[in-house]
Amino acid sequence: MTTPTFLQDAKDLLSEQGFATSNTWYHGTSSALVDSIKAQGLKRSGDKALNAAAKKTMATIGNNYTETTEPVFLTQSKALAYYWAEQTVRNRSVRIEGEETPVVIQVTLSDELNGKVKTDVGAASLLMVEEGEAYLAYLASAYEAANLEVPQIDLMKADRMDYLNKLGMAYYDADIDAACLDVVAE
Repeated sequence: MTTPTFLQDAKDLLSEQGFATSNTWYHGTSSALVDSIKAQGLKRSGDKALNAAAKKTMATIGNNYTETTEPVFLTQSKALAYYWAEQTVRNRSVRIEGEETPVVIQVTLSDELNGKVKTDVGAASLLMVEEGEAYLAYLASAYEAANLEVPQIDLMKADRMDYLNKLGMAYYDADIDAACLDVVAE
């Protein structure tokens, strides 16, 4: 995967301590969802079309599908958000027809709201499967591009802040108003 040049910010954010944080965060998504996001903001478990397709698939094979309320996933880096945007487009393409492209949304939070961003320790389970392994490889390339040692993290014993600082994984457990959002463009 080649990250567009205008999104390649990881080397600017990385230090030996990991990714710098501020009141600016990023969220990766699909171009198909941008109009809705601009109008309604980022909603927890917001991809209604993908959720409906999954529910329909599960009903077809006779299984129940229980929707869970997922938080809004964030990262400090446009490049990392682009990685997750690519995954969103890929996941949607399995169930939803159409041409979609990865999009990165900038999220600018007030100090009060920024204090509600949490480190995503729940990502430990994701990082142990194939999709997570691909993310760790992508992350390693970002560290290498910044001439930094790739962190060796035991996901089950890691300090909870390593998920934020070293892995760039955070979440916000509420909807985010559209006024806080901008599409990142060249």
